[in-house]
Amino acid sequence: MGLKIHTHINLHAYTPSYPTLPEASYIPAKPNVQLGALHQLYYDPNIENKNLAQKWLMQAQISAQAWQFCWALLRPDKVPEIQYFGASALHTKISRYWGDIPAEQYGTLKTQLFSQIALFASGSKIVLTRLCVALASLALNMMPEAWPGAVGEMVRAFQEEGGAADGRARCLALLELLTVLPEEFQTSRLPQYRKGQVRGALGREWAAVCPLLQQLLRQPESPAPVKARALKCLSSWVLLDVPLSESEGLLEAGFAALADPELFDTAVEAIVNAISQPDSQRYVSTLLKLVPQVLQLQEQLREAVQNGDMETSHGICRIAVSLGENHSRSLLEQVEHWQSFLALVNMIMFCTGIPGHYPVNETTSSLTLTFWYTLQDDIMSFEAEKQTVYLQVYRPVYFQLVDVLLHKAQFPTDEEYASWTSDEKEQFRIYRVDISDTLMYVYEMLGAELLSNLYDKLGRLLTNAEQPTSWQHTEALLYGFQSIAETIDVNYSDVIPGLIGLIPRININNVQLADTVMFTIGALAEWLADHPVMLSSVLPLVLQALGNPDLSVSSVSTLKKICRECKYDLPPYATNIVAVSQEVLIKQIHKTSQCMWLMQALGFLLSALPVEDILRNLHSLITPYIQQLEKLADETPNPSNKLAIIHILGLLSNLFTTLDITKQEEESGDSAPPIKSTPPQTGPNPVVVVLQQVFALIQTVLSKWLNDSQVVEAVCAIFEKSVKTLLHDFAPMVSQLSEMLGQMYSTIPQASALDLTRQMMHIFASETDHFPPIKALFELVTSVTLTIFQQGPRDHPDIVDSFMQLQAQALKRKPDLFLSENLDVKAVFHCGVLSLKFPEAPTVKSTCLFFTELLPHCADVPPVGQVVQDDGKLLLLAVLEAIGGQSSRSLMDQFAEVLFCMNKHCFGLLTVWLKEALQSPGFPSSRVSNEQKDTFSQQVLRERVNKRRVKDIVKEFTLVCRGLHGTEYAAEY
Repeated sequence: MGLKIHTHINLHAYTPSYPTLPEASYIPAKPNVQLGALHQLYYDPNIENKNLAQKWLMQAQISAQAWQFCWALLRPDKVPEIQYFGASALHTKISRYWGDIPAEQYGTLKTQLFSQIALFASGSKIVLTRLCVALASLALNMMPEAWPGAVGEMVRAFQEEGGAADGRARCLALLELLTVLPEEFQTSRLPQYRKGQVRGALGREWAAVCPLLQQLLRQPESPAPVKARALKCLSSWVLLDVPLSESEGLLEAGFAALADPELFDTAVEAIVNAISQPDSQRYVSTLLKLVPQVLQLQEQLREAVQNGDMETSHGICRIAVSLGENHSRSLLEQVEHWQSFLALVNMIMFCTGIPGHYPVNETTSSLTLTFWYTLQDDIMSFEAEKQTVYLQVYRPVYFQLVDVLLHKAQFPTDEEYASWTSDEKEQFRIYRVDISDTLMYVYEMLGAELLSNLYDKLGRLLTNAEQPTSWQHTEALLYGFQSIAETIDVNYSDVIPGLIGLIPRININNVQLADTVMFTIGALAEWLADHPVMLSSVLPLVLQALGNPDLSVSSVSTLKKICRECKYDLPPYATNIVAVSQEVLIKQIHKTSQCMWLMQALGFLLSALPVEDILRNLHSLITPYIQQLEKLADETPNPSNKLAIIHILGLLSNLFTTLDITKQEEESGDSAPPIKSTPPQTGPNPVVVVLQQVFALIQTVLSKWLNDSQVVEAVCAIFEKSVKTLLHDFAPMVSQLSEMLGQMYSTIPQASALDLTRQMMHIFASETDHFPPIKALFELVTSVTLTIFQQGPRDHPDIVDSFMQLQAQALKRKPDLFLSENLDVKAVFHCGVLSLKFPEAPTVKSTCLFFTELLPHCADVPPVGQVVQDDGKLLLLAVLEAIGGQSSRSLMDQFAEVLFCMNKHCFGLLTVWLKEALQSPGFPSSRVSNEQKDTFSQQVLRERVNKRRVKDIVKEFTLVCRGLHGTEYAAEY
């Protein structure tokens, strides 16, 4: 080799001088103790001993004594596991506790690390890497002032003759050191201002690295391991955005290395990393030189595909895609080179359509999909005249892309598909979703012509009696339609009537094809609403599919879409739809979630019928379940009948979620076609009629299952969904439901009862006739919850969360509730202060919401004003504790809002409280000085209008309190 490497350091003559650091721990400095712990960690079969040893060793690594034992653990007589721990301890000390090392020790530490790396150049690879990382960390902390020209010194140190290791070993050690240096920079904990300085210094060091790598890659006698390490080193350095123009020679060597199977993977990584750097787009002339080099790989790519060499085809595809995806705009703009870029696009098209089924025969095609988005975006972003020119060239390319994608989306033969694992099938499903998203995006460019194109192909396929067609081909074309119709408005399209006409002609002899037919019909539900005459063509197919458990998801979701979009055109079909749905529900063909969807579909369907028809259908639909529920209510509770009860209650909930006759009047106004208008309904709401009929039965079920939160939730869900749907029509139920909720909550408090109370509060707050029972319920649940707080609320964060949300809703909708003699406002306030200290984030958020609703009523609700005056300081202390570090940083915006409300609505009091609170030494954190506390106080008190500013002030202060100000954590915050 032309590179001469050695070290002049005499290990035996050198005695290290260790930094004298404060005694920070009980860890013994003697290495024998560490050896015992390491032996336990690696060899002890007892997992508890291993965990104990690991915990102890983690503490040892950060102790002051680590400086002594880490060198001892690196001695040649130790096994690699022991040496590795010693090297790791060194890295930990240097990277995390740099501030503890006296400046006069830097040189000593550097020399010793050079010595150890030279020693391990021919030793254990994992120990060598760890030592290189330690020296890299040292260099980053010293650059640029304390160690200028660090990389040049590293190269010179390893090029000198002598030492225990041979030239090749020293060369590999140097390359390892140069490789980990940029990697360590990417993960270092340097403050932001230092990162900029060090990045600049590293950029200047590239001048020392680049010639070395070129020499190693171009020398014919360089062994493959050296070339591989040189390519890996290039890969690492290009991540620092070194100029692409300066790497041309290295990239050329990288492309040459692709011919060597040993170097292929490393070369791909280096080329892709270099091309993908954001800064590389500035070097257009270099990019233009790269295009022919990539195109020259096509022969190697075709050979790899023919030979089934997935790794090689995958690697070459990555290179082509990274060039096209990262630089399509720059390359498109080089008009004189349009043919070479088009050739690159066609090469990527070849990769998209690579033979075989993803993910079993190939894994390459998925890499290309994002490129097609990027290219389209770049073309469509040009001004109109330029865009027209590019579209002439690229529209045909995109039509070809659609054909390729639909071919790739085809299922394999039934026999082959049956042999796939469940994981492969799931990957293929996700791949098809990605293709679907791409087709939807491509539609933006190709427009209506794309639908016509697909329709013509499907028509030829289904009407050509001479040529037999595979179901896979038909399914893929339909999938293309479905992909577009799901998200694009196709109402204007003149091919949809033809498509609907073709669907009944499809010979559905396969589950996958049947699924896609269903989803395609579902995607056209909005179109069917505007063309109801076509419903008779597709509805029988959907109802037939409902009876097939293999088509459960597709058939039920399609029926739900049709019932939602076309409900005013479905009355002629209602009897049939209800009958088929009842049959499949009784036969239990579908899983629970599909049963729930089916009930929602029936709710939409029934909403458009006259009340007497709704009641008649509800009676036939619900009666079997009511009878079953009566039977279950008489049984002794057990896990089996619990699931059955929850299932039935869930069916009722989902039916009542969508059964909304009030929408008829809204949707039969001027904007809706006259054919869909329906006379206004009179009499009680059908849902209320049914609820009143089953109310006693639900009470019976509750009485037996009151201590089971899942059953209670299922009961509450029926009423909550009914309240949300019916709104004021729910009024006849308010009194008896309020009474039942009060009894439930008094016996065994559950969060779901509070949530339902909140829902009724929201809707009926302004209705004097119906509000008294809600008021009584509110006072009762408040009283019961206050008792829970007295007994210890920590075991019930869900109840506390819901309780705070209820109190906030009361203050928002009906603040005069807090004037009631039956409400202990002071106790509620104290519960809120206590809830701010809960560890559960949702509970704290709800509590902050409560206080932001409460504080504005200091003036107009005397009991609120009184409690804030008496005990507001407790609230402030809790908020300051949270900001000081007691609560998660993710909650600081919520606490800032409470502080802002205090400032806005009780400014005088806050001024006094803040001064008193912040006078306490070490409060809210020992890390903040009195000056910082004063600044914070003044900043907060100044901001009575700008809430955003208060949030920023609080974020800044909490970082100071936590000792994170100016760190990388702060930068991410």
